[in-house]
Order: sequence, then C-alpha cells, then structure tokens
Amino acid sequence: MGVVFAALLACLPNLAAGAGQDQPGGVDRPQLDRQFRAASAAYDAGHFADAAAQLEKLLREVPESFEVHELLGLTYSAESQDGKANEHLEKAVRLKPDSAAARTNLAANLVRLGNPERAEGEFKRALKLEPRSFDANHNLGEFYVQSGNLTEAAPLLARAQKIKPASYDNGYDLALADLELGELANARQSVHDLLQRKDTAELHNLLAQIEEKDGKPVAAANEFEKAAHMDASETNLFDWGSELLIHRTLEPAIEVFRQAAERYPNSPRVAIGLGMALYSRGKYDEAIQSLLKAADLNPSDSRCYLFLSRAFDSSPVHTDEVIERFRHFTELQPQNSRALYYYAMSLWKGKRQDASLDVHQIESLLRKALTLDPTLAEAHLQLGNLYSDQGKYAESVPEYTQALEQNPGLADAHYRLGQAYVHTGEKDRAQQQFEVYQQVRAQHLAEVDKQKAEIRQFVYSEMGGTPAKP
Repeated sequence: MGVVFAALLACLPNLAAGAGQDQPGGVDRPQLDRQFRAASAAYDAGHFADAAAQLEKLLREVPESFEVHELLGLTYSAESQDGKANEHLEKAVRLKPDSAAARTNLAANLVRLGNPERAEGEFKRALKLEPRSFDANHNLGEFYVQSGNLTEAAPLLARAQKIKPASYDNGYDLALADLELGELANARQSVHDLLQRKDTAELHNLLAQIEEKDGKPVAAANEFEKAAHMDASETNLFDWGSELLIHRTLEPAIEVFRQAAERYPNSPRVAIGLGMALYSRGKYDEAIQSLLKAADLNPSDSRCYLFLSRAFDSSPVHTDEVIERFRHFTELQPQNSRALYYYAMSLWKGKRQDASLDVHQIESLLRKALTLDPTLAEAHLQLGNLYSDQGKYAESVPEYTQALEQNPGLADAHYRLGQAYVHTGEKDRAQQQFEVYQQVRAQHLAEVDKQKAEIRQFVYSEMGGTPAKP
C-alpha cells in the first residue's frame, strides 16, 4: 500500500468575511463571493486552469484574502506547479498562522519541493495547534514513514488510530511500521483489529509477513494462501510461492509459481522464482528454461544469472541459448566481474567436449573478471582449474592460493591445490592440503545453506516489488 499525503482543503468561509473590513470602499462583496465560489467549483471539478485564472483575477481585488491564497496554492499544486503553489501557501500561513490545515498544505508542498526540514517543521506546528487531531497526527506520522524514520512515525500513527480506530490506511501503515521495527505483537494486533472491520487480501499478506518474521512459517504460508485466493495478484502469488520455497516445501511452491507464470507471463521475478523452485527440486532442465525466460524479460537483473549459472552447472542443456544470454549480459554490464565470470564458465561448461573450445578466451574472461574484482575467489579457483587441466600445475598454484586467501573454506580449492603440489613434487604441502580438505569437506552443507540464503535474499528483496502486468 502506497503512502500519500492528501492535500487538506480547509472548509473555506464566505469570502466576504475573509476580505475583512479594510478593503477599499465600493467593493462588491457578494460579487467577489460568487466569483470565489465559481473558482472553488472549478477546482472541485478538476478544471484547474480555469480555477487558477479566476483566482488570480480575484486576488487583484482581495490581495490579503487567506481563502484565495490557500485555494490558489492548492490549485497550482494540483497542476504540479509546486513553486508557484508555495508562494501562495506560505502567504496563507502568514495570514492565518493558527490554521493547522494551512500549515499541513504548505508542509505537503514543501515535501514535493524537496525541502523535508521545513516540511517537518510545518507538520509539527500543525500538530501543536491541534494535538488531538487525527489528521495532524496521521500526516506527521506519514511524513516520518516516507523519511524512513519509523521510530518517530509509529507513536504518531498509533495516536491517530486511537482517535479514529476505523482508519484503514493509517492502521495498515501502523502495522507495517511496527513490523519493520520488530514490534510484532503490536503489528499483529493492528492487523487483527483491521480485519474485524475490513477483510482484505493485503491485510492477510501483511499478517503473513508478520508471522514469517515471528518464526511461524506454517501460519505465514496459510495467510499468504488466503491472500492469493482472495486476490490472485502477481504479488500475492509470488509471496505465497516464495514462502513455500524458502521453507523447502518444493512441490507446492512449483505449483504456485506455475500458476503465477501462466497468469503473469511477463513477470521476471515469477520466472526466477519458478526457476529457483525447479532447481531446488533437482529439475534442472526446466529450471534453465524458466531462468532463460527471466533473462529475456529483464536482461540486466544479475540475480537471474546467478541461479542460471547454478542450474547450468548441474545440467548443461540448452547450451547455445545459455551461452548467448551470458554473452549478452557482459555487453550490458561490461564492468561486472561476475558477468564475465558467468560467461567464461558457460563457455567452458558448454563447450568442454567441443572441438571449438577456446581456452584462451576463457582464460581472458577470467583474467578480466579478476582485474575488476581481485577478491572473486571462484574466478581464482576456476583459473587454477583451467591451468591444471592443461598440465600447467606451477601456474595453477598461485591461483588456488589466491582463492583460499579470499575464501579459506573452499574445499575444492584445497583438494585441487593438493593435486597441483603432487605434480610439482611438493608432497608435504600436498599432504597438508589433503588433510585440510578432509576437515572442511563438510563445507558442502554450508554451501547448501549458502544457496538457501541466496534464495531467501532474493525473495525478501522482491517482497512488495512492482507487480508485472498480466
């Protein structure tokens, strides 16, 4: 749910009273009032240019009218002419400094102008004028939400909710703020209170996020499922499938992602989610097909290539298509070391049994990747493997050593370094590496945990992302 600042159009009094007694003699006050009401009607109808023209004309007759300046400021704001709007909204505040609504309108415009410091001050002044006002508490709370200051936002939203318990938007944002702050009991209670008044899919989705963060995956999955059944949006289906995926309920996750992919074929994240679920289930060929589609839908998303590389390493099918996607990725991101690494490995894996295998191209790509990122342990390891496969054991040793300096837990690097030492006649060093290898071979389990963490990171980064069109 997006948070917006609604312009608070005050109930404007009769313009004749607003003109004051200091207007020049001969002023036709009933006529001025009719003109103002016509401008107000044009504003309400969305005819902002007409409203502005009428108000500018009216302002020449009553230059000190709070009502005219306020409405003209709101009119220019509606036309996204925030600079012109600010001039009149500031004038309105000077004319009536005790108007909380005027200060709120000015504050909202200052936000749009990129002046959060002054905006915060005006929101605070509005709250000081009306401390028991729902709007004053809500608007300052929403300002802090937009600023990322949830610690300040939560108590203001909570106070607003007490004033108006039926407010759906305020209650939702309060629950969301408490979720981010880790106040899970408060967040859960807010959602339950709202559900008593309005049963919506997005509330069940939010409750699912709360249950997941509270370590209750079964409850979370149930709530995500409810949300998806109530509203089969891309977000709800993605979140449901992702919840099943990160907790390794793989077959149901695949089924949910398949439904999502059929309904939203242009969604890159759904294609990646399906690819990850299929990969986790060992269905590598299908995983590659889904990840290839994801790469076509969003060629610049580096996360897609991480999982595509993993799946292709397990099952080198669709070789030419995979290599082409990785090649294109290097064109899109030539300074991305991992893009070069993925391309090198796809060539090596895909062409290993092919007479057209060009080891010099692979070496060049790995070298370029390491120039961009010397800490890329996998590239050092694979460069060492490339040299070893050619019998260049002396050249492989520094690469394995560099790989282990960057990541001492690389079990394969210890084993391959031991083999290289055997061939260079350094048997004691070889034995030492083989012993270390035996000690860290349980790293395989850690590697599985790493893959789980990568999946979880992708899922959480996409929660609440921009939905794709069906």
